Amino acid sequence: MLLAANWWPLSARLAAALHRLGCTVSALCPPKHPLTYVSGIRRIYHYGGIFSLASLRRALHDCQPDILIPCDDGVVAQLHALHGLDSSLRSLIERSLGPPESYPVVDNRYRFLSAAIGLGIRVPRTQGIAAAEDLATWHENVAHTAVLKVDGEAGGHGVRISRTLDDSLAAWRKLRSPHNVLAAWKRLAIDRDVLSLWSRRQKSPREVIVQEYIPGRPANAMLACWRGELLSMMSVVVVASEGPTGAATIVRVIQNVDVRNAAELIVSKLKLTGFYGLDFILESRTGTPYLIEMNPRCTQLGHIELPAEGSLAGAFSAALRGEPRPRIQNPVRKETIALFPQALAAGEMCRPYIDASHHDLPSEEPQLMSELLLKSWPQRHWAARLYHAFNPQNRAEPIVFERLEHFSNVPSV
Repeated sequence: MLLAANWWPLSARLAAALHRLGCTVSALCPPKHPLTYVSGIRRIYHYGGIFSLASLRRALHDCQPDILIPCDDGVVAQLHALHGLDSSLRSLIERSLGPPESYPVVDNRYRFLSAAIGLGIRVPRTQGIAAAEDLATWHENVAHTAVLKVDGEAGGHGVRISRTLDDSLAAWRKLRSPHNVLAAWKRLAIDRDVLSLWSRRQKSPREVIVQEYIPGRPANAMLACWRGELLSMMSVVVVASEGPTGAATIVRVIQNVDVRNAAELIVSKLKLTGFYGLDFILESRTGTPYLIEMNPRCTQLGHIELPAEGSLAGAFSAALRGEPRPRIQNPVRKETIALFPQALAAGEMCRPYIDASHHDLPSEEPQLMSELLLKSWPQRHWAARLYHAFNPQNRAEPIVFERLEHFSNVPSV
């Protein structure tokens, strides 16, 4: 059962892949979510925005799935909360995510990075921020540039890069402040964020960390895990993204020993099950990877088949059923992949990169492809159009990390 609150297409792509692999797939999501356009899903439950935790609880009791696949961070937080509230669901949640002893580490950036340091993984200098004096000490003794991050956000929304103490203080105060009641209702009514009211009630103020800025380019790895074993992983370096801290739009498949070692150590230490993402920065001078955070849910790469490894969805479904991995059917033959539909929104500056890449179209799901070519439902319903007519959205400028002449010479897989 896939659980999705955010309107990212990754959940729909993973659901379609699992269905093609012979899994019986159900889903919990908001109405008109991309998951509702995937063929073959047995049943779709609706995520309610006012009583979201109750709707999650009802769906799990009614569906009684074998495994849960959370598709965004807020859903993971709700599953951790349900583990403590409903004893009848504990075995399902532990079977899907791993042991409860790992949940406080998974939920908290600072604890996770501290655990990674303890495993010998290379991590930028990181510090929790409890007071303004901590930031003053950072800028005076550690570095002039700071990367501030808040727990509970994803997709780059909770990240700020600052180069002065004043900017860091302003970012810290904004990040740590809980959303007020009006903001939470706006996120529900306009953005269709079904977790906004629940998230506001959880903790105040939110925890913020400051991290050393590593000059370089982002890289990501998505992992498929089973009871503390790394089943398979896919690692990519980002070619283009939605702004300096936003989601990747074009990626290139890589093999990196340090990234794999970090993944194996983390999965084994936390005894993880399911899909996870690791974010790295490849230092510009040496290419050395620095682990910067973990996404405790599936990311954008789970459905993509590679010639040698197959897909993460295939590895996970085989482990779930105790069967050999499925035959590879439609592997991507290029190292560079333009993610759909994200790459299309990147603008003309990315067009030559898209043309030189494998374009990851869901051609086997025509209804889904048609839906993803439109703006997401939260952006096109009447209330959002009216709101944004008076409050225009700020869109991050695309960032390209490779020169086109180098990019065009990258060989196929």
